[in-house]
Amino acid sequence: MNKAFDLGDIQGNILRGYRRNFVRHLILEVNDLAAARNFLAASVDGNNSDVPAITRDTTWRQKPAVCFNIGVTFEGLRALGTPSEHLDTFPTEFRQGMTKRAMKIGDFGESAPEHWPAPFDTPDRVHIIASIHADTEEPLDEVQAQVAGAFNVLGVRNGRNLPEGKVFFGYVDGISQPRFKHVIDPDQLGVDEPIDPLGTALLGYPTRQEGVTFRVPTPHELGFNGSFNAFRVLAQDVVGFEAYLDQAATELMEHPEATQLADPENLDRIGEGLDLHGALREVVAAQMCGRWRNGVPYELSPDAQFPEEPVSLTNFDYTRNSRCPAGSHLRRGNPRGGPIVQRIANYTRRLVRRGMSYGPDFDPQQPDSHERGLLGSFIGANIGAQFEAVMCDWINLGLHDPTITGSNDPLLGANTAETSWFDMRLPDGDTIRIRGIPRLITSRGGAYTFLPSIAAIKYLSELTN
Repeated sequence: MNKAFDLGDIQGNILRGYRRNFVRHLILEVNDLAAARNFLAASVDGNNSDVPAITRDTTWRQKPAVCFNIGVTFEGLRALGTPSEHLDTFPTEFRQGMTKRAMKIGDFGESAPEHWPAPFDTPDRVHIIASIHADTEEPLDEVQAQVAGAFNVLGVRNGRNLPEGKVFFGYVDGISQPRFKHVIDPDQLGVDEPIDPLGTALLGYPTRQEGVTFRVPTPHELGFNGSFNAFRVLAQDVVGFEAYLDQAATELMEHPEATQLADPENLDRIGEGLDLHGALREVVAAQMCGRWRNGVPYELSPDAQFPEEPVSLTNFDYTRNSRCPAGSHLRRGNPRGGPIVQRIANYTRRLVRRGMSYGPDFDPQQPDSHERGLLGSFIGANIGAQFEAVMCDWINLGLHDPTITGSNDPLLGANTAETSWFDMRLPDGDTIRIRGIPRLITSRGGAYTFLPSIAAIKYLSELTN
């Protein structure tokens, strides 16, 4: 471990999650430079009751009522007065920003930036995304009012945890995060996945790639212990998803091998009170994701969402004979130690994922057209080598496995019903190809941000040019 490693210098939302009930993301513009710098100085100091303190990474005896953190865009660094010679040391992907990198990450068609609502339709004005986490909604307004005294609030995005930790598609979310040595995270107890080096998420430390340490922007106090975040507003077409499960299950009912996917004699193991069509819907959902909707890994329990004996949600791997399809969302985003074309890439593109749902509750008995989805943060030390590589090469091209190359992730991918396909896996190793998957998740905005260390926020507050 780097001797300079200090948890207290790192913002608290990077290496482990807060697990709070609510989040409010404030999209901010710097229009009064002095006020912005004074705010940052007071926020780092933490002794001003009129300014929320930046939450550091620490092991709490008692969680604070509010957690507050910031991410700064490239234009935000410029607006705060960062000298051009230092701005030039940041990676190309960050300097260009999410809007200009849209095609690389699948943001085209309905997901294209020209369709993003305000404030993401004016990316040059998006300077800071401040995030407020709390267990009740009341503190969110108070902190927002404090922030609004120093910045122009361009927009607000509110998120919340849904019951049972699920997202609107019905899956339990947030399972299997990177874990780091010397970081005590109760949520990771019993997990046997490989320990991730600090360089997975933080600048200035070795990565899993031998001899590779991502370049630290200069000066050292600005770049060191920082991270990058792809902040995404992702609308989920819940009505379209449930309709596609109906369609796929109906087609599978006509397939002679359908009962290999759902044993008519044991349908209750898939879901209570289901008929064969209903069970096939859940099998399609499970294979598309790589987990049953209750979080049980398909790899460990391919025949039952409710196995007779408990199974681990995290401790498993993939092989060439895996029952979990290579094209599933889970295997595309994290192939673990399983077979991929570039074996050296296993575990090298790990991302820290933080997210909460937004939008009104969904009643499947009364479907509506309200927008709902996920406010997601995808955190790593290098946008290009991690987030963009996953989104382009694995999610939307399937380059890591020749059996899925040319297909998109069935949940997150940039699908069109006319060309999309997904191979369901049977117990004997054969597959059934299903088609007609619509685009189920659409981008509704976002930004690449730099998550500065505590020392870096202090440095930004003290700039004088």
